[in-house]
Amino acid sequence: MEFITADEKLQIETKLEDRKAQRAVLSVRIAEARALGDLKENADYHAAREDQGLNEAEIRRLEEKLRQSSVIEEGAVPTDIVFLGSVVRLRDEDDDSEELYKIVGQASGTFNFDSDEIEVTATSPMGESLMKARVGDSVKVSLPRGEKRFVIVEIR
Repeated sequence: MEFITADEKLQIETKLEDRKAQRAVLSVRIAEARALGDLKENADYHAAREDQGLNEAEIRRLEEKLRQSSVIEEGAVPTDIVFLGSVVRLRDEDDDSEELYKIVGQASGTFNFDSDEIEVTATSPMGESLMKARVGDSVKVSLPRGEKRFVIVEIR
């Protein structure tokens, strides 16, 4: 079971509804391409069918994600430990730089470069290291380029 926030559930449900709305559009594309004649050499028809298959696969994936997920209520999590939905200020022990990280249940897929926080999933190496830590704790994160150490400065 994967834990997600209420906002993440809403994002998944919105994506699912968008994908379901695409069904009608894809059906019209297939019908129009079929009307053009010979299906063996009809690239528009084959492309529309492929798009339909990809859309249906994404619908199944999103529905499964919703079935396998449990929403964490905002007030149910203690505020003195890092948990799903927490925004954490970390200080790199090597260079004393500080960054804000937000622990999310799933990657949003949208990259907001104007945001102050860096999203990390709870199942990523960074997320796993931070989960259930407290202010003042030093955490070790195994990254592709080696090990990094961070001190938790603040939990929001």
